[in-house]
Amino acid sequence: MKKKVLTSLITLLFICQNAISIEEMSKITLQGAIDIAASNSIDLQTEKLNIEISKNKIKQAGRFQNPQIHAYWNIGNAGTGNPHTIGVSQLIEVFKRKHRKKTAQAELKVSEENARYRDFDLKMDVREAYINVVAAKSILKSLEEEKKMLEDIDKLVRYRYSKGSATETDVIQADISLNHIKTLVNNASTNIMAARFNFNSVMDTDPIYDTVIESFESDGDFNALLTPPPKSTLPTFSEILAIAQQNRYDLKIAQKEIDVAKNNLKIVSSQKVPDIEIQAGYLYQPIGMSGEGKFLHGAYTGASLVNLPLLYNFAPEIKNAKLEIEKAELNYAAAQNNAYANLSSAYEKLLNARVNLNYYTDSLIEDSKRMMQTSKRNYELGKTDLTSLIVIEQSYRSIILGYTYALTHYYTCWINFLREVDVETLESTASL
Repeated sequence: MKKKVLTSLITLLFICQNAISIEEMSKITLQGAIDIAASNSIDLQTEKLNIEISKNKIKQAGRFQNPQIHAYWNIGNAGTGNPHTIGVSQLIEVFKRKHRKKTAQAELKVSEENARYRDFDLKMDVREAYINVVAAKSILKSLEEEKKMLEDIDKLVRYRYSKGSATETDVIQADISLNHIKTLVNNASTNIMAARFNFNSVMDTDPIYDTVIESFESDGDFNALLTPPPKSTLPTFSEILAIAQQNRYDLKIAQKEIDVAKNNLKIVSSQKVPDIEIQAGYLYQPIGMSGEGKFLHGAYTGASLVNLPLLYNFAPEIKNAKLEIEKAELNYAAAQNNAYANLSSAYEKLLNARVNLNYYTDSLIEDSKRMMQTSKRNYELGKTDLTSLIVIEQSYRSIILGYTYALTHYYTCWINFLREVDVETLESTASL
């Protein structure tokens, strides 16, 4: 007896602790979650640092070569008639600095596109994680409603059994169905916790946030979840393709990689152009070393061509730079092909998800509810057996859960569709 009391107390404390922790969780809208993720994301902070690094590389690429100071002193009789000198020399690069700067500027644009793409991708990740939490809650709600229905059936069966109008087999069958739904409810509760942890992980926060939306309602909460209703009008595929070609980050990045490769070829090719080194300074001969017995002094200036491509003309580097351009162009072509294929697939999946969801809302849900109510009433009146009622209940459960899965799939397909178009809202395509 004491063991049972102790076990009950522990269970009660565990339930209370969970209830308190759930109440302490901050409820957050989808847009609020996106804003928090944008401010917390370590990946976005890293991308911003990459932009700053790229900006510094532009300054680095535009640098001038530092001058050199030279001094020359003669020692002993060997230096008689030769001057001591002190001077400065400066290397002037020819056609190199501007190409370095253009390459660095092209790399900055790549970094900026990468940052914008990561920001966009993060928003889509948050939306998907948010929807997964709502979907998990919706499934639990549907299962709990089914559990309540099976509890009513179980009471009805036991009442009829007590009156002699139901068999013991009916009681056992009702218990089996009820116990089975309890296991599904337990699994659904665990799935909510997992989805919630993943949601907070995407936002880079401790697991303290929960969704404001507790389940998919009859209207689907489309506005709250930043998704158009399934009966809304979509742009045509040709319109979607046009906007995707303008907005897809992978195409922009691939195009800018071509620019980087072309500028790098100019850098490598410019190495074949000799640089100029200019010198200037002061020279003098002390009285004891002038050869004329008096102090002589003056100035000098000069110029040299350096880095003459005589022994080595940088041919391998130039060939590799040209090959890098070819690689970048091939990558761009591959990105175009992948973009078309992935966009086509995402668009078709979205259309299919819309059709399936409309089937549920137009007829399946209401028809299954009427079928369930009729079957339960017939069993109460003794017009049908329990097995038929249980089969109808399982079919009803399948349809209700199927509707939740269809809604989740529609939301997910919409997000994947946006990922392929690389826009955040339908309004971005409405102007086409």
